[in-house]
Amino acid sequence: MGMLLAFTVVPVKAATFVAWEVSGVPFGDTLNVRKFPSGNSQKQSAYPNGTVLQMTGKCTGGVNLFDISGQADWKQKQAVRYRWCQIWHDPAQIGNFVTGWVYGRYIEPH
Repeated sequence: MGMLLAFTVVPVKAATFVAWEVSGVPFGDTLNVRKFPSGNSQKQSAYPNGTVLQMTGKCTGGVNLFDISGQADWKQKQAVRYRWCQIWHDPAQIGNFVTGWVYGRYIEPH
């Protein structure tokens, strides 16, 4: 008896990123990037103020950066202030890109 397998191609926004930057981190400190959206999760990397991040668009609480991108900057910042947002980065700077999470209080639209 043969088995029929059906595959559906679904377009993915994986190659599309929203640029936000690190902002509001206290002087001399950096924004930690975590493996999971939690302050207790493994630290992957850290970036200083002004670093432009490649955001996947996904934030906790169902916030999508693509959906809010047309709003005023202050409204976008307000929407992510208490959420974790996912980035696409290369922590070791060797071409090995992975996803990580940053706390929304320390990022703003670029």
